Amino acid sequence: MKMSDYRHHQLPPDHPKLPSPKTGVLLINLGTPDGTGYWPMRRYLGEFLSDPRVIEAPMWLWKPFLNLVILTTRPSKSGEAYASIWDRETDESPLRRITREQTEALAARLQVLGDNVVVDWGMRYGNPSIASRLNALKDQGCDRIVLMALYPQYSASTMATAYDKAFEAMKKMRWQPAVRTMPAYHDDPVYIDALAASLKTHIDSLGWQPEVIVSSFHGVPKTYLEQGDPYHCHCAKTARLLRERMGMDDKTLRLTFQSRFGPKEWLQPYTDKTIEQLAKDGVKRVVVITPGFSADCVETLEEIGIEAKHIFEEHGGTHFSVVPCLNQSAPSVDLLAHLAKRELAGWVDVSALDTPAIQAAE
Repeated sequence: MKMSDYRHHQLPPDHPKLPSPKTGVLLINLGTPDGTGYWPMRRYLGEFLSDPRVIEAPMWLWKPFLNLVILTTRPSKSGEAYASIWDRETDESPLRRITREQTEALAARLQVLGDNVVVDWGMRYGNPSIASRLNALKDQGCDRIVLMALYPQYSASTMATAYDKAFEAMKKMRWQPAVRTMPAYHDDPVYIDALAASLKTHIDSLGWQPEVIVSSFHGVPKTYLEQGDPYHCHCAKTARLLRERMGMDDKTLRLTFQSRFGPKEWLQPYTDKTIEQLAKDGVKRVVVITPGFSADCVETLEEIGIEAKHIFEEHGGTHFSVVPCLNQSAPSVDLLAHLAKRELAGWVDVSALDTPAIQAAE
């Protein structure tokens, strides 16, 4: 008997019709506003900055400050940043478009597993919501669902809150599906190989050689590390493995952290300060790679591609380039298929799902 045959036992003739049992795969990313105007940005930022996993402060103290101060000014400023990278053709953020395309590519790859595997995507903040997509998968007959939060490095403020939201949605379900949560993949060989290939391909396309490569990860407050969050360690290991894979030392490929806000100390060294100091020290050619982001977004395209580039050139740098995220590239789809194969094993016969990258890792 195949591993899933028991789900297809013959029902009594008078039994209500049930959908054919399926297994769902839900890709999850951070989220995106629906537009760049004040109100779409306010709704998005309000949801994001109300998350106690993101803002670890007493809500009774934080919420009035958020609503009366931050959400009166920040939506306009953030809207300008989003507007600078907005996809005008599809009228959406690059993150939403790329995540959808990643899902479509993975669904095509998983077709070899048959019609009983369904792939969908959702966002922790904004649309489409995790709850709406979990319900859509259930409506299609998925009684088992793999949650794949696309954060290579674990943090309570990213992966944990994504899964929190899924479980919150499941609390309202009378008949819950069985669920698996994909863990961090910061040191997975397929992931490291994909990063190395993208970095090498990008450098080869430039026509100049960088003196320094900055490996920039999203920052978190230092207190997260002190309270036991493994994020800093995961980022450091990813950077070390990438450095080793590229045959570089820690002076050539440097670990930094970006996107800090507020008065607290965050993980250091800071990306913007590092790039500024490199230029002041006479470094003229820099490449930045952002391994913690599975898809290009405002933090990579605007914060690094525009703001950091300006800082570098303002202080004497001449050549600055950002490696695109893995996005929907072939190595990215290989990675997603590899991760899906690992997480689906035991629920689905995954033997047909082989690629050279997956075979090499196994």
